[in-house]
Amino acid sequence: MSDGLNDARAIRIAEIMTDFRNLQYYLSQLRATPTAEEYYLEGYSLLRQCSAEAQAILETPFAANSGAPGGDPEREKQQLRAIVTDAAVRRFQCQRAYLRAHAGLRWMNSRNSILRGQKPNASHLSALQAADSTLRMELLAISDAHVENTLRTQDASQGKWLAEDPSLAQIQQCLMSR
Repeated sequence: MSDGLNDARAIRIAEIMTDFRNLQYYLSQLRATPTAEEYYLEGYSLLRQCSAEAQAILETPFAANSGAPGGDPEREKQQLRAIVTDAAVRRFQCQRAYLRAHAGLRWMNSRNSILRGQKPNASHLSALQAADSTLRMELLAISDAHVENTLRTQDASQGKWLAEDPSLAQIQQCLMSR
């Protein structure tokens, strides 16, 4: 028998998909114009990777049973749960790409601030190495637990219904099965 929460599940899907759409929009707006010499530097490669990840997430098909619920509340419940899980996994992936891209943009801004339009030379070496090191440290801090925590904290602060959101372990399991 249905538990009467299908409307709440549908609203939750809309909330997650709105977050997903916003993250996708942000990631689609990433623009970096490195010179030929800079193209393969860590930060610029990271930005291209994040953009490609966002596109790949969009291209991943929905894998749950797509049969129509046909007015059966229990079947609707199962379908909505599957959609919540799929949407949450996609949003998680985009949030991770967003956090990584943001670190890449900070690196790019730091690099531009150090160089001030000049070509890199020996006087810039230690500052550029520090920027590279900072980027690596930031990327190490972006663990799956950190990504999940940022999403849960944001959702909880907005008073969203989280009762059936997948756990980090469930998200990781879904990602491994793709």
